[in-house]
Amino acid sequence: MTMYQSAPGDLNWRASSTCDGGACVMVARHGDSVMFGNTSQPGGPVYVYTEAEWKEFLAGVKLGDFDDLA
Repeated sequence: MTMYQSAPGDLNWRASSTCDGGACVMVARHGDSVMFGNTSQPGGPVYVYTEAEWKEFLAGVKLGDFDDLA
C-alpha cells in the first residue's frame, strides 16, 4: 500500500450506491492499481493498492471477514 497526498485528476471515481453524500469510500482504477479515497476529501489523500491486494480484500469482504466492523 502506498499513500499519496493528492489524487491524479483523470480518475473515474466510484462510490457505493448507498452513499448518501456523507463521508464514503471512493474507489478508482489507476493502471494496474486500485486507489481508495474519501468522498469528503476528493482531492486526497488517497491510498494505492496492487491488483492482488484489491482481490484479497474483496474476497475477505465477500466472506464476511469485516462484518464485525460495521
